[in-house]
Parts: sequence; structure tokens; C-alpha cells
Amino acid sequence: MQSTHYSRFSFLVGLVIALIGLGNVLPTFDVLPRIGPFAIEWYRPLFFLLCVLAFLSHRLIKHHRPLDLLLFAVVALATAFVCWDSYHIGQVLVNEIYFFGPREGIIAAFAAALTIFICWQQWGAPIAILGMFAALYLATGQYWPGVFATIPSDISETLAANLWYSADQGILGSIMGIVLTTVLPFIILGAVLEGAGAGSSMIRIAFYSMRRFRGGPAYAAITASALFGTVSGSAVANVVGTGVVTIPMIRRRGFSANFAGAVEAAASTGGQILPPIMGAAALVMADIVGVSYLSVITAVIVPALAYYVSLFMSVYFEAQRLNITATDDEPVEKPETQDWMNLILVFGPIFLIVWLLVSGMSPAGASISAILLLFPLSLINPEIRRKPAKLIGALSSGGHTVAQLIIAISIVGIVVATLEATGIPSKLAVLLTEAASTSLLMALIIAAIGCVVLGMGMPTLPAYIAIISVMGITLQQLGLDLLTAHMFVFFFGVASVITPPVAIAAYAAASISQGKPIGTAIESSRIGAMIFLIPFAFALDPALLLGAASDAPLDPVHLVISISSLLAAIYLAASALIGFDRCELGIPERLVLFALALALLSPFVVAKLVALVIGGLLVARRVLASRSTPAIKEV
Repeated sequence: MQSTHYSRFSFLVGLVIALIGLGNVLPTFDVLPRIGPFAIEWYRPLFFLLCVLAFLSHRLIKHHRPLDLLLFAVVALATAFVCWDSYHIGQVLVNEIYFFGPREGIIAAFAAALTIFICWQQWGAPIAILGMFAALYLATGQYWPGVFATIPSDISETLAANLWYSADQGILGSIMGIVLTTVLPFIILGAVLEGAGAGSSMIRIAFYSMRRFRGGPAYAAITASALFGTVSGSAVANVVGTGVVTIPMIRRRGFSANFAGAVEAAASTGGQILPPIMGAAALVMADIVGVSYLSVITAVIVPALAYYVSLFMSVYFEAQRLNITATDDEPVEKPETQDWMNLILVFGPIFLIVWLLVSGMSPAGASISAILLLFPLSLINPEIRRKPAKLIGALSSGGHTVAQLIIAISIVGIVVATLEATGIPSKLAVLLTEAASTSLLMALIIAAIGCVVLGMGMPTLPAYIAIISVMGITLQQLGLDLLTAHMFVFFFGVASVITPPVAIAAYAAASISQGKPIGTAIESSRIGAMIFLIPFAFALDPALLLGAASDAPLDPVHLVISISSLLAAIYLAASALIGFDRCELGIPERLVLFALALALLSPFVVAKLVALVIGGLLVARRVLASRSTPAIKEV
């Protein structure tokens, strides 16, 4: 009985988060009365309090012992107090100057500690420890030795101004503002789309369409996860949402448990780089870089499609290696007419968003328009007609997803505030520039390693913001255009969820496939290896971003050569990493093929041509050899 009450409270909190968040950015459409934007002095503290309540209420559904209730009350009251103080001081700062003292410093430190504790419970240790380290460095940086020493300052004023009471920095700062104004509507859209019942229809159609191919279920998983992931914005949510259906079917076709989980994890991860909606980080990128969201979409088209081509190629070679064949005995549910009709629920909002973005509407306005379209459209689904309350439940679910993201983003606010207050990115940029002053490639490698380390264990959006705050200046100083530098970091931020040892998407997939977590993570990195290589390709050859990163005219011939080289590199790299292409490949040949793939990704035309010729000869040799032996036909 108690859990029912807590479930209702949790449902209500999620619904309030969704409604107040949408109300803040709701366009008038020249018809509706203007509701937002709300004053940040009360809106951000209130929203943070609601997110904490969402976290607590969700935990109380399963844990409601007296001690749990006491902890709930203490955390809720403590959060309410610090949020009220933020509002109170914010009201004062609107009209006059306020000098922070020890009281505000202590409250700011307490708010940061509270946030770190909640994040540890919600997201685990890695991101929480990062926030803890950043807060400690902000407070004690002036006592550190050497290059890490910061300018002496009053600790109380430093903590108060950078962690809690600023509208530009810290937990309630501009990063939270970007999420609330730009990202939130897309998260709610993804939740409503899932609640409308389009996901299951999309999976059935994908599986039925791919049933006669060797890698059929894996191909279907890639397709369904790509479409679902571009809306959901969360690789882990995508893995859980689609993986429960796709992973068992991949295993039944004959693929290993690790491989089945890895395919789903890699495909779900790529949904965040696939236009037109992409993930939350892409929306933030457009805001930070100062370009239109359409420019971001244009820039990522070729890299995103190339990544998914690489996933298909990996499955293709793995199916060859295991000698898997398509059979008619495998039960595949045939899509009904309703399933095809339900596709309108997916593509209708997507087409509307693209059209509105091209017309010049803001991303938030476009996503809210899609939500408003989705509500009447969802009535074509009989399940929604029978239980329209499912859409209200979807809004509440979306609110809880937003709450989880806000908790993680709060830690990133601490990190970014520390970086800006201490000047660490500029110092790091100088050190890296000196270490790699003669080679952009070496600088990119160093930056990529830093991106992987910083992104471990973090959701994509926090990972991207944390990484670009540290590495952005370095990459720009080494000659990359602003959008190219951000896109480079964005890809590695996305890749962090499948990068061992803290590969949260791969671990989620392993829990479904019953594979080994580390084994699935390694397999995910092998299958999705191009997500680590493609950023180097467009950093060294910006033509792959279709001219969106610079004002220079795009040479069509150069573009054709660049895309052709990228596709050839994908083929060679996939066969080298899987170790099979019509026959088993030895270690020396795999190393040669991978080296040729790297040469194809270089900016040098001669290196591309030489690698293309040698790679072509090696592939032709295997094709001729396979024709002299019986082969199983790929259907």
C-alpha cells in the first residue's frame, strides 16, 4: 500500500517537471498566451528541488523503511533550504550588489556536497568523484604547487560565486539553463514517442524486413536502435528499451552473447549522432558554438551514416566468420497493418522538426510542435485510444528522465565552474601545444586520449560539456575550426558509453544478453571502432562535414574522393577488426589492412591512392580465392 502512494507521488513529480519545463519554453504560435520564460531566480532552484524530489520518490518506491523515510526527509528539507537561499540571494542580486561571506560559502559548499551525494546514488561513483575533486580544487587551488596553483582569493566568496549563487556558473548556472531551454523538450518528445507505441512497431518491421539476411536480427537491431536512439538521446535508455527484444533474437541466430550485447550497445550509442534529431549534446553544441542546429545536422550527416555503415560491415563479416545462415524456421512476427500505420508516429514528428528547423524555428519550438502533433497522431494507435492516460504517463516518464540528466549536469556545472575559475583549460592548452607543436595529428591523439579518460562513466551530454571545457581551447589553438573541434569532442563524448572500463551502455546490454560486462564492452569498442577513427578523418579533412564548419566553398570532386576513401577505410577496418573476409585473416594481414584503413583516412591524396590500390588488390585476391571453393550464398 505504501509503495502505491510513493508511486503516485513519483508520477506526480515527474509530470510537474515535464509540464513546468515545457511551459518555460512554450512558443505562442501567435495564438497561445505567453507563459515563459520564467525568471531564473526562482525557476532554476525550484526545478533543481523538483529533480531531487523525483530522485527521492523513485527510490522510495522500493526502499521505504523508517530509516529511508528519515533520509528522504533530511535530503528533501536540506535541498529545499539551499534552493530557497539561492532564490533569496538571487532576488537581492537583481537590484543591488551583494558581497558573499562565510555564510554563503558554507551553504554553497553544502549544496555542492548534497549534489555530489545525490549524483553518486543516481549515476555511480565516477562522475560524483569528478565533481568532488573539482569542488575541492576550487576551494584549495591556491595552495597547490607549480602550474596547478591558482590566484589567491577568499574561499567563501569563490565557492559562493562559482558553485551556487551565480546564474552563469555552477550547479544552477548557464549549463543547466541550456538543458532547460533546449534539451528538455526533446527528452519529453522521446518519452511521448515511446509512450505512443511506435517503438515496438518499428522493431517488428525491422526484424521482418531483415529476416532473410544472415545477420538479420543484428541488422534489424542496428536499424531500430538508430531510429529510436536519435529521439531518445540516451544510449542506456535505448539499450534497455530495444535490447530486451533485439538481443535475444540476435543470440538465437547464432551470435555470441557478448557480440549480441555489443551490437545493441554500439547501435544505441550511434543514435545520438544520427540526424535529424540526434541527442541532447548536439542541441547544446549548437548553442555553445553559436551556429544553427541545421548546421550541426549538416555537418554530422556523412560521419553518422559512415558509422552505421561500419556497424553493418562488422555484422556482415562476423556472420561470415561464424558461417551463420538465414533459416525459415526462426519465428519472426509479421507486422500488422497497424504497425505500418504506427510508423507515422515516428516519421511525422521527425519530418515536422526538420521542416520547422529549415524554416528558421528554434530547436525548442520545433520539438514542442512535434509533441503537440504527436498527441492527436497517437490516436491512430488502438492502445492509446483505449488508454489515452498512457500519454500522461509518458510525460511523467520524460520528466523523470530530465531529472536524472539534471542531477548529472549539476556535477558538470561544478566541473566547468572550477575550470573557468582556475584557468586550467588555458594552462592545459599551453602544455599540449608545446607537447605537440609540430603535429596536429599528435595533438588530436593526445586530446582523444584525454576525451576518453574524462568521459569514462559519464552520460553523453555531461561528458561532452566536461571534455570541451578542458580540450576545446587546445584544439582551436592547433588550427581546428570551432565547429570541427566541438564535433571531434562530441564523438568521443558519445563513444564514452562503450569505452572500457566504464562502458555503461555495454554493461546495460550485457545484463540483457547474459554476456560478460568487460567482454561486451571490448566487443562494443571493436564493432564500433569507427566512432574513434571518424573524428580524426573529419578533423584532418573537414570536407566530410559538408562545409558546415567553415565558409570556404566545398569542392565536389574533393568531397567524392573523401567519402569514397572513408567507405573503403570502413571496409578494410571492419574486416581487420573482425579477422574475416571470405576466409580467416592472419594477424599480419589484419595489421596491414588496418594500416591501409588509417592511410585512407589521412588528408594526403597520394597516401589515399596507394592504400586504395593495395587494399583493392588484397580484397580481389580473396574474392578470386573464394570462387575456387564452395561458399554459402549471402541472402
